[in-house]
Amino acid sequence: MLDRSVTREVFEGLGPTGEAVFYILTAIATAVFVAGLGLKLRKYLRGRGEDRFGSLSGFFGRASAGVIATATSRTVGKRDPYAGVFHAAIMWGFIVLFIGTAILTVDTDIVGIFAPEYHFFWGPFYIVYSLVLDVLGLAMVVGLGAMAWRRLRFHRPEFDYRRVDIAPATSSRTAYSAGDWIFLGWLFTLGVTGFVVEGVRIVASGYPWFEVFSPVGMVLARGFGALGLSASGAADLHLGLWWFHAITALGFVAYIPYAKAIHMLADGANVALRSPLAGKRLPVLPSATYPPPALNALAAPIATDGHVGLRDLADFSWKQLLDLDACTKCGRCHAACPAVASGAPLSPRDLILDLRQQADASWAVLAPGSERRSDRAYGEINGHGGNGHGRTTDGHGLAPLDGTMTIADYTFGPRPITPGGQVTGGLISAETLWSCTTCLACVEACPVAIEHVPTIVGMRRSLVDQGLVEPGLQTAFTSLAKQGNSFGQSGRARAKWTDGLATPVRDARVEEVDWLWFVGDFASFDLRVQEATRLVARVLQAAGVDFGILYEGERNAGNDVRRAGEEGLFEMLVEHNVGQLAKARFRRIVTTDPHTLNTLRHEYPQFGAEYEVWHYSQLLAALFREGHLAARRPVGRWVTYHDPCYLARYAEVTAAPRDVLRAIGAWLVEMPRNGANTFCCGAGGGRIWMDDSGLRERPSEQRIREAVGLGKATDFVTACPKDLTMYTAAAKAVGRDGDLAVRDLIELVATAIDLTGLEVARALEVGDAVPELAGAGA
Repeated sequence: MLDRSVTREVFEGLGPTGEAVFYILTAIATAVFVAGLGLKLRKYLRGRGEDRFGSLSGFFGRASAGVIATATSRTVGKRDPYAGVFHAAIMWGFIVLFIGTAILTVDTDIVGIFAPEYHFFWGPFYIVYSLVLDVLGLAMVVGLGAMAWRRLRFHRPEFDYRRVDIAPATSSRTAYSAGDWIFLGWLFTLGVTGFVVEGVRIVASGYPWFEVFSPVGMVLARGFGALGLSASGAADLHLGLWWFHAITALGFVAYIPYAKAIHMLADGANVALRSPLAGKRLPVLPSATYPPPALNALAAPIATDGHVGLRDLADFSWKQLLDLDACTKCGRCHAACPAVASGAPLSPRDLILDLRQQADASWAVLAPGSERRSDRAYGEINGHGGNGHGRTTDGHGLAPLDGTMTIADYTFGPRPITPGGQVTGGLISAETLWSCTTCLACVEACPVAIEHVPTIVGMRRSLVDQGLVEPGLQTAFTSLAKQGNSFGQSGRARAKWTDGLATPVRDARVEEVDWLWFVGDFASFDLRVQEATRLVARVLQAAGVDFGILYEGERNAGNDVRRAGEEGLFEMLVEHNVGQLAKARFRRIVTTDPHTLNTLRHEYPQFGAEYEVWHYSQLLAALFREGHLAARRPVGRWVTYHDPCYLARYAEVTAAPRDVLRAIGAWLVEMPRNGANTFCCGAGGGRIWMDDSGLRERPSEQRIREAVGLGKATDFVTACPKDLTMYTAAAKAVGRDGDLAVRDLIELVATAIDLTGLEVARALEVGDAVPELAGAGA
């Protein structure tokens, strides 16, 4: 029964001439596709070399994880299950239809010509083939319809293409929306016409019994028959419909490298090549010999004119250029970004799209669906004939940095012509780049593994090199270089906060300790935070923890210095701290500052210094778990906890602070944005040293309003010195300091354990040393 009659003719009704025309069109479409792909590859190879492979086993492990994430649509479905489900339906429907076409090509054009006795497109194979393609094809069509409905009816902020940095009259992005709908509509047309052709063919062939295994086609065929379509009429109609479907399919193939569809190729590769430390460990400045030998022949050379950072398009690595093509304009980074929410002139989405359009216009093809701007044409070296401000320049188009001018005064102007054009300080303004808080929300939210933060920091390095530094930031740099802290105070005053403690804090340079507490700048010098710092010391002493500090030997760890683009100053701070740590005797490091935690844990190893580093919330959780601390007076009230960006996203520590709150009897009510989806306070990336008076509303103030909106929280709890500073000020600024008390986690712990009573009791007896603690919890 399942013999060779159970099949269909592939080119039914075309004849030799029709087949020849089809193969010619296929060759043309393939050539256009290959040419477009070649332009993309040429663009990537004009980028700087970057080793994204490492060891073979490590690469395959990361690549496998990336493939699984892509195959399951897990990254797309994160916090948006609707998109995840229907994207998976579209993706797998398209993949299966493509595989089905490839199988048919093999059977017809290879096996059918060279080994016809092995022809397999019949019988059981045909039955399974028809059923699988119909089911997955239907899934694709349904998925496309659902995504179209999502765009039309959901009104999500991600779909707002308006720019945040230039006036609407300057820019037109109607082509973006048109391109999105063309992509959706083209695929939808491809899927629907495939089923229509199938249904008409079934009518023309007299409804063969085995076509019940093409369920969609059979349902359509019965419908067409009910409408009066005869077998002869279907035969006449089939040929025209077949050609329409074939040309639609071939056109889509040719279209892929030139529009949104390129993400079907770029995204899988980008996810597979993702660095697990993206943003957490920034690259050191490349040397002239940096590109690995295997990439030297392919990669563009390192710039030889002495400039630092990502100034020109040619400074971007091939992976960073791939990042640009991976962007689907989904807008998740845009919606998550605190700069966007605050009215700052930065959208991570827009930055990526600007760079992509510049790269395509310079080195590939700028697609018709690109943005149109009246102030510049993409591909130009810069968009102005002069510096655009009518000011006297330094002869190179740059306004003199005399301290009286704003960033806008020296953002634009003619620049030296370099490969691909200068983008930093031109196409991408200094004001845009300084708006970033490096909170990593964009990187965490991106479903296709674009690494925005390393790119922004690389461009900031160029701004520092060019002298385009925000005045407040320059003041902080000067203080850090001279005193080792951003407060402008003498380094000898770093441990002044210990004055008045009943039990002196040990000096780890003199005495061996179990824990080295790296205190950090804000915990050492900020008056509000010093209160919490002293409580940390007292609680650890009451718990019998063997710890010490570096006293005046400690300097700023450099995390935010590095993210503000001052790599030289960062390395100077690292060199000093590593030297001091080498003199100390300790087993592990603990810190209250998540920024310090990140750079000690992830970046100091780049300089040969590897340590086991804990956040103090992890240590507190362990002390409660092991019985060295106990809640004698449970808090017993509703609190909300703010996850610091550098703790939740960089260090991936979210459970430990909540474990502590649970241990002290606090009742936790979560804010809508919590855990890795937390909202930024606005202090990171050096922003705490910059002027933010021009923002529509500071991120910290928005966060306080979010907490107040919960209705029942009396305490706003955090576990970061910068957060304590920012949110204390924000609560006063919005007039909510009387409704919501901003507290560090340690303040609640001290109350719950009855710290004063515990200190008195411990003073009357000699406590045992704390035994070995279990591993740090996340």
